[in-house]
Amino acid sequence: MERPAWAPRSIDISVPSVSRIYDYYLGGSHNFEVDREAARKAMEYMPGLPKIMQANRAFMRRAVRYAAGEGITQFLDIGSGIPTFGNVHEVAQAAVPGARVLYVDHDPVAVAHSEAVLAGNDDADVVAADLRKPQEILSSPRLDRLIDLNRPVALLLVAILHFVEDADDPYGAVAELCEALAPGSLLILTHASYEGIPLPAERAEGAVDVYKGIRNPLIMRSREEIARFFEGYDMVEPGLVPMPHWRPESAPEDEDPYAFSGFAGVGRTA
Repeated sequence: MERPAWAPRSIDISVPSVSRIYDYYLGGSHNFEVDREAARKAMEYMPGLPKIMQANRAFMRRAVRYAAGEGITQFLDIGSGIPTFGNVHEVAQAAVPGARVLYVDHDPVAVAHSEAVLAGNDDADVVAADLRKPQEILSSPRLDRLIDLNRPVALLLVAILHFVEDADDPYGAVAELCEALAPGSLLILTHASYEGIPLPAERAEGAVDVYKGIRNPLIMRSREEIARFFEGYDMVEPGLVPMPHWRPESAPEDEDPYAFSGFAGVGRTA
């Protein structure tokens, strides 16, 4: 397999990547046949996976515009993935010129692409770090340059926590990050769940098994379990809801049934 110029030498292009699979679902071009094969296999069980990812992105854009409208000018996007059209910095900086955005991902491909996309943008940067190690993020010189933790920040954890197993203490990681944020900060979050998927859970498990097979287990949590991530936050209306129901810009009933898989919410620190 020939290595394209955009693929860092350090990565194994024979192993599927969650970031590149997500890129494929969104119609991106930064993925390999091994990623497309895994995606197609998962779609045999859940053909609506691209619709779920599109709903994730649409929610993210609405939430970023909401945060900007609330006066927030700093955005910390953890598990940001490979940049695609309508990324956080594009939405935030269109809404608030000069808004500062820091992306965080542990995937070398996602980091390399972010660096390329952000070249020349002094108000946005990327850090190679892992959500499971919050201090790696909070102690980063790049965060220190861009983000003032004494002022409100929008912390984005969009479609990332369902890749963190309970053994890695995702609740503790989120709490540690939140403790570092100033009052008035926002937590913007989406999470996969069997609740809302328009097919039997036993069939959806087939797609979950595909992720397990590529050593990136997909942890499907209940609405109650997802709500625990917002402990210490005041929920922004309409609360923790299926993605199309969070401050929709078009009629939710026009959405694909798969778009209602999983939950989205925004919380504000007191």
